[in-house]
Amino acid sequence: MAMEKKARNVGKKMKGKAKETTGKAVGNESMEVKGKAEQAAADAKQTGQKAKDTLGH
Repeated sequence: MAMEKKARNVGKKMKGKAKETTGKAVGNESMEVKGKAEQAAADAKQTGQKAKDTLGH
């Protein structure tokens, strides 16, 4: 289960990076900001998951 969540978080981070890059390329500041926000959310979830794993659930 934990691996599924980690994989999902990595996927969300990649999606956010793609949005950010696309936003920069087309000059869409809103899309760029949304991409950065998605990456930050994925990083926060990943950190939480790592903490759970460290503490042994």
